[in-house]
Amino acid sequence: MSDGVVQNDQLALICGYSGTGKSASLRNIKNQERWYYINSEAGKRLPFRNKFQVFNLVDPMDVFNGFAAAKDDPAVDGVIVDSITFLMDMVETQYVITSTNTQQAWGQFAQYFKQLMQQSVASLGKPAIFTAHVLDVLDEKNMEMKTSVPVKGSLKNNGVEAYFSTVVATKKMTIKDLEPYKNDLLNISDEEKELGFKHVFQTRITKKTTGERIRSPMGMFTKEETFIDNDAQLLLNRLNEYYK
Repeated sequence: MSDGVVQNDQLALICGYSGTGKSASLRNIKNQERWYYINSEAGKRLPFRNKFQVFNLVDPMDVFNGFAAAKDDPAVDGVIVDSITFLMDMVETQYVITSTNTQQAWGQFAQYFKQLMQQSVASLGKPAIFTAHVLDVLDEKNMEMKTSVPVKGSLKNNGVEAYFSTVVATKKMTIKDLEPYKNDLLNISDEEKELGFKHVFQTRITKKTTGERIRSPMGMFTKEETFIDNDAQLLLNRLNEYYK
C-alpha cells in the first residue's frame, strides 16, 4: 500500500460457544495438505478427518515461527490458529504468572498479541483463520448482555475482535428461525430438516444480537446472508471475491 501499512485481507475470526461448530467449520477448506493448523488446545483433535499440517503448540512463542515458515514456503496456502482463547491462556500461564515482575509481564502479554496480529499475520500474504471461544457478560449500565472473546490485561479494553475486519459467530439455529434468510450460501439438508436445527455462521448483527462483536466490511454480506453454512471455505471465497 502507498502509506506503507501492511494488512492481510484474507483474515477472519470464527468465534462462538463451545460445541457450536467452530472447528467443524474448517472441514471443507481446499488443499488441506497445504495449510498449517496450529493447535493451542492441548492437542485436541479436529472432529473430522483432515490432511492439515498439524502443529501442537507447547510454547506460545513458537506461533511466530509457524507464521514465518508459512510466509516463506510457497507450498503453504494459509494458516489456522485454533484457538486464540487457549493461546492467550498459554501465554498467561507460561510467561505472566511465573514472572517476577507481573506488571511488566502483563504489558508483554498485550504486546505478544499485537506483534502476532500487526506483524506476523499482517505480513503473511496468505489467508489466516483464527477461532475463539466467547463469554457472556452483563453490562449493568445498559442492562444488556455483551458477548465477546474473553481476554485479560489491557487487551480487554478494545478486545481481540478489534484486530479483525471480518468476525463471524458460530450458532446452532432452528430451521424455523432460518426461514427468512434463504440465500445461496445457506443449504439445509434433509437430515437438518429432520433434526430441526442447523449449525451456521452469523455474518451480520441482528436486533437480538446487538451485544455481539460480529462484523464484516460494508457490502460483504447481504441481509439475506445474515446466516450461512458454517463453512470456512465459503468465508474465504467471499473474502477473495470482495477484495479481488
